Amino acid sequence: MRISDHISEKMICLALENTTKGGVIRELAELLKDSEDVTDFDMFLKDVFEREKLGATGIGNEIAIPHARTDAVNNIIIAFGRVSQGVDFNGIDNKPVKLVFLMGTPKKDINKYLQVLAHLTRLLKKESFRQQLLEAQNAGEILNAIREIEN
Repeated sequence: MRISDHISEKMICLALENTTKGGVIRELAELLKDSEDVTDFDMFLKDVFEREKLGATGIGNEIAIPHARTDAVNNIIIAFGRVSQGVDFNGIDNKPVKLVFLMGTPKKDINKYLQVLAHLTRLLKKESFRQQLLEAQNAGEILNAIREIEN
């Protein structure tokens, strides 16, 4: 299960403008709005916020992975955004989040959902990869960093 199969340049923003968790999630979700894999954008966004209520998605190391299993998508979708000043995601290390991956998966694909989430979490444990994400100058460099680490 490869992250690079579920993200494209148009799903990447290196200068998120929002300064709140909710604003960042909405801004990233907008990148997915026109995807053919999103069947109901409002439901997708609602489901992501419902999942956020269950527990923090800030996983430490300035990273958050807000996500939802939802009937509003028909395939796994991922958006990536960077927040230069950092945003409070109630992370386990209490540090502001600068790297955010927003993920939606169909409810029926629980195994794929768990695999992608575990794979992404493993990749993000590598400091060199996180540094590439922080320093990338454009969406193409983000995609190349993801593809490179997955190979």
